[in-house]
Amino acid sequence: MLIVIASLGGGQGKTVTAVMLSAYFQSLGPTVLIDGDPNRSALKWSKKGKLSFDVISHTQALTYRKKTDYQVIDTKARPEPKDILDLVEGCDFMVVPSQPDGISLEKTVETVRLLYSVKFTKFKALLTIVPPKPITDGEDARVAFQEAGAPLFKTDIRRFRAYQKAYEEGVPVNLSNHPKAAEAWSDYVKVAEELLR
Repeated sequence: MLIVIASLGGGQGKTVTAVMLSAYFQSLGPTVLIDGDPNRSALKWSKKGKLSFDVISHTQALTYRKKTDYQVIDTKARPEPKDILDLVEGCDFMVVPSQPDGISLEKTVETVRLLYSVKFTKFKALLTIVPPKPITDGEDARVAFQEAGAPLFKTDIRRFRAYQKAYEEGVPVNLSNHPKAAEAWSDYVKVAEELLR
């Protein structure tokens, strides 16, 4: 199964999403995370510690495709529309992360329209870095996406410092020693389970 994490906007939580979903899928079968970002954020994460799955550059992707059950692609920040459309072919599902702010929502709606323009429907938007209540940014963003006709995961990824701690430790958040690690991990478990359904 090939899962692509992509958005026309930068800073949407793509790498965190790619690492967490890869960690979940690794519990089901051999998984590889393909780092397609020139910044090599996922590769840097993996070099800080020990991830349970391989992280490779996009140039190594063909050699891994037949060796794994799950492949997750972390795409570059602010890609060209053509870059996203190139990934549609062969993709089993695309996750489109978005922070719940105005500029991010605009970029995500633009991504959704781009995917619809080529009749690609195997995707959902994922609200990330959602601030805690009583701040209503997450709820407001959810309404905006529904009005734009964007399919949306049922679970939001809440804002936790546990993700930064996990990056520093070089582990997925479920293996971090941050006090909110289990809570943060539960969000991604729900997203992965929904994706697989």
